[in-house]
Amino acid sequence: MTAALHDAIRMARSVATRLPRDARMVQILFLAVLLGAGALVRDFTLRPEQMALTFAAGLATQLACVRALGLHRVGILSALITCLGLSILLRADGLWAHPLAATLAIASKFSIRAGGKHLFNPGNLGVIAGVALIPGAWISPGQWGSDIAYAAWFVALGAVVSSRARRLDTSWVFLVCYLGLVAARVVWLGYDWAVFMHQLESGALLLFAFFMISDPMTTPDHRGARIVHAAVVAAAAFAWQFALFLPNGLVWALFIATPLVPLLDRVFRAERFNWRDNRALPPSGAQAPGTTATSGLKG
Repeated sequence: MTAALHDAIRMARSVATRLPRDARMVQILFLAVLLGAGALVRDFTLRPEQMALTFAAGLATQLACVRALGLHRVGILSALITCLGLSILLRADGLWAHPLAATLAIASKFSIRAGGKHLFNPGNLGVIAGVALIPGAWISPGQWGSDIAYAAWFVALGAVVSSRARRLDTSWVFLVCYLGLVAARVVWLGYDWAVFMHQLESGALLLFAFFMISDPMTTPDHRGARIVHAAVVAAAAFAWQFALFLPNGLVWALFIATPLVPLLDRVFRAERFNWRDNRALPPSGAQAPGTTATSGLKG
């Protein structure tokens, strides 16, 4: 695993130097590869028509909201990321669950906001809406990540995306805290370490750590606040999964901890991330030179 991870990180860094500056372009590329090489090849519960409806509904909602609000310089990159994430994680028996989840997820970016940012991670909200409101919907366990080589590439490529978005600290803090709690439980209960390794083999865990909780638009702006937030989400996910014995602890923990983000932003003031040039904007309530009142809605 160590050698495979080292080789994957080295090649991923080499590829990253040739990729666009906007971190969303990198994320779209990697998620598309993951969807094609992982979910579609190894998980036959995802139907092509479900994926097509997800993108159709998500992009239509994005364009409708942009037009209705009269926004400018707002693209579709973030909407594509949300649709990719929903296609990878959400599963359903019927056809209408995916487009409904995509519509709710994208609409939430424009309707549920706090401190100049959308409050909920759209992919997280879409998945939660799917499993909570739609009969016959469930979250993929992500066992397409069980191959060690797949897992190594997942970590490497995810680290590149998180570092481009300046949220690699969030990903690693979450993984250290969550896996540390899982390891402590294994030792406390005297389980075989295969139980711990099973957690490492979950594609869903790696996807969550590097592509969901690390979203710069829905995590705290201040680095110290992000560390607190990641630790809280890790503890909540562990409690949900191993104390309450309920499924899908990762996505539910992030959803429940969402109101903590604007509170941390109020206490720990810091510059806000800007997707387009990967620079920071002034804290919420201030306006950077050359920006407009709607600049916080970009993408």
